[in-house]
Amino acid sequence: MNLSILYALVAAALFGASTPLAKLLGVDTSPILLAGLLYLGSGLGLAIVRFTRDKGWQRPGLTTGEWPWLMGAIVFGGVLAPVALMFGLTRTTGATASLMLNLESVLTAVLAWVVFKENADRRIVIGMIAIVLGGVVLSWPQETATAHDWTGPLAVAFACLCWAIDNNLTRKVSASDALFIAGSKGLAAGAVNCCLALAIGGQLPAVATLGPIMLVGFLGYGVSLVLFVLALRGLGSARTGAYFSTAPFLGAVISILILGESVSVMFLLAAALMAIGVWIHLMENHVHEHQHDPVKHSHRHTHDEHHQHEHDFDWDGSEPHSHPHEHAPLKHSHAHFPDVHHRHKH
Repeated sequence: MNLSILYALVAAALFGASTPLAKLLGVDTSPILLAGLLYLGSGLGLAIVRFTRDKGWQRPGLTTGEWPWLMGAIVFGGVLAPVALMFGLTRTTGATASLMLNLESVLTAVLAWVVFKENADRRIVIGMIAIVLGGVVLSWPQETATAHDWTGPLAVAFACLCWAIDNNLTRKVSASDALFIAGSKGLAAGAVNCCLALAIGGQLPAVATLGPIMLVGFLGYGVSLVLFVLALRGLGSARTGAYFSTAPFLGAVISILILGESVSVMFLLAAALMAIGVWIHLMENHVHEHQHDPVKHSHRHTHDEHHQHEHDFDWDGSEPHSHPHEHAPLKHSHAHFPDVHHRHKH
């Protein structure tokens, strides 16, 4: 299995596990504040990991042209989306909102294919449809329920659009430091949600509960987001979004294993649809002759056929390593995904 696919699936599993784990903790706080604390735990945790890894504060290494993409991702994914979702939840049912959240992966793929010109063949589209249908089946309300008014579902749809934009903008900087990218987004989303919750009368939980919440946030939102960024680096937005949309199913599996929840027919149908979709994606074999244009960037790499460059510093031969490097023009043919080195036209 491609390592980037594994990153995406583990990211989905960690994110999916955050809901049953929060339930297991018996957290009695508002959904807005809980979301804020989970995001905040991810941002603070990743900041500590990065500070420890780099033995102090180090510049993230983003180029001048990458900063606007990252700031846009933070605004759409860390500020606008959480506020829109919380607004929507006050004006629609939880079942309706859960159903509509499946829009995120669809909109991510549509933006990737239409706006950012990421390649997609029939196999990928069919696999995407199967995975999304599995999510719809899994979140389909068991009892008839209606939204309070149209503004609630519209706000949830807008939140999904914001996260879809966030995913595609993050792809633009996915070659850079994943810890910095994920940590920045976590801190922004955490600050927005917490301030919003406290402004409408939310109360912080006891210290004994706060620690476990932040830990769940670090793993389920922080580490998950780092892996998501790494998957974007190797797979592109549409494929990463498709794999990540298995998160509700993986969360349900964890609920069954840990909380002893029952297995329904709808769950088994969703599992079958998602398994088919993932299998179709795993069977992808995209091969054709393509041209690599000159590009300069920085990321961890080994000296494979795409990284044949000289070093302007003393190098001890260790790999993988990270430094700014330039790719010379190259034309060849091999199996590939729309990763950071294969964003060419078809």
